[in-house]
Amino acid sequence: MSERLLFLTGHLAYPRLDRLMRSMGETSFRWEICDIGVKVAALMTEAIIMRRLARPISADRIILPGRCRADLARLSNHLGVVVTRGPDELSDLPVYLGRGGQAKDLSGFSIRIFAEIVDASALPVAAVLVRAAAMRKSGADVIDVGCLPDTPFPHLESCIRALKAAGHLVSVDSADRQELARGAKAGADFLLSLDEGTLDIAEGTGAAPILVPAPHGDLDSLVRAANDAERRGISFIVDPILDPIHFGFSESLNRYVETRRRLSHAEMMMGTGNLTELTEADSGGIAAILVGLCSELDIRNVLTVQVSPHTRRTIEEHDAARRLMFAAAKDGALPKGYDAGLLALHDLAPYPSSAQEIAGLAAEVRDGNFRIATAEDGIHVFNRDGHHISRDAFSLFPKLGVETDAAHAFYLGAELAKAEIAYALGKRYTQDEPLDWGCAVDELQEDMDRLRDAGHTLRKNV
Repeated sequence: MSERLLFLTGHLAYPRLDRLMRSMGETSFRWEICDIGVKVAALMTEAIIMRRLARPISADRIILPGRCRADLARLSNHLGVVVTRGPDELSDLPVYLGRGGQAKDLSGFSIRIFAEIVDASALPVAAVLVRAAAMRKSGADVIDVGCLPDTPFPHLESCIRALKAAGHLVSVDSADRQELARGAKAGADFLLSLDEGTLDIAEGTGAAPILVPAPHGDLDSLVRAANDAERRGISFIVDPILDPIHFGFSESLNRYVETRRRLSHAEMMMGTGNLTELTEADSGGIAAILVGLCSELDIRNVLTVQVSPHTRRTIEEHDAARRLMFAAAKDGALPKGYDAGLLALHDLAPYPSSAQEIAGLAAEVRDGNFRIATAEDGIHVFNRDGHHISRDAFSLFPKLGVETDAAHAFYLGAELAKAEIAYALGKRYTQDEPLDWGCAVDELQEDMDRLRDAGHTLRKNV
């Protein structure tokens, strides 16, 4: 028997939900829509649902609007039917129901992220631990302790031991033989960077060396170092070195391809900082391309650097990129249609409602509360007294009649400014919700089981 779905909604959304469900044609499930008796679907509460939903319930599953705040477990127990939360926007409902694709699993990845603390020698141990904890939270798997040239690092061993005690994998990044030897003796898991002339530092330590060409670009030396490490029984990772744009970038890409051809089973690393740090472009897109190359060449280690202000989220970007590429590679598919985490500036579907749908909604409004939405023709603001459209938020203010209501004017100004930014960039705007910047900012975690606290303007009037 096919599953029976019951959608709960409000007065204003009911017609659109009904049209959308009918437009899906024949489905593998049976469905019914219930107007719970509120104007705005997202404003239905747990108490309202329990009080107004008629019994008995002839459904196997109840689907609430995505922004409805209610304790799903408690509702399920009380109603005797599984209660779930649907998507935030009606336009996303077909995908939620299995039409046009299924939600993708992005929990898997095969690339390990090394995150370098470039100024570790200048930081006390406690500060290194704080930095490392933040990096791990962002997605780092290995904390790379950076050593600066001609800079004493007397507390190197203390840093490594403290990081290991905190549960981190640790690498030491230095051009100094003594610092690398000290790091290995203190328990470092990886040593950056050794070559065929310095491989002996790692022997007998248990630390895995990251091997590089010496001189720079000499793949023959890298292959010799790899072969020597194998003979000595040393686990290793090879890194042909990625060069910056206009300083050997294209040739360095060739080196990665050639290295994979010559060392077909070797673990490899790519240090992405020479592009993310040294290119004045948003680093998320750069990370996506480089991690995509790593996916094709089975490079399972990346070294990230987060120094320049514009790369402040590079660990999160690499984490999003490795999950995207892993899922796409597993499916044998393009890295498209999986996740929008790397789409910080633009959205794939910026306008969940058309201008005509917004106009229809505006015609049904019978109260003075302003609704704000965006469509291809601009910013829409409407209530019972009018429906105004503009691409310029400032031009809307004289039409709203809130000159003597400072709190309301402030709220509308903030929301309209957000809507204008979203419209200009082609991002999705939702009233009273933050814009979605993908992995460029921390995602706001909210408890959807309880009502949101009153906002500033509402609290002022309570």
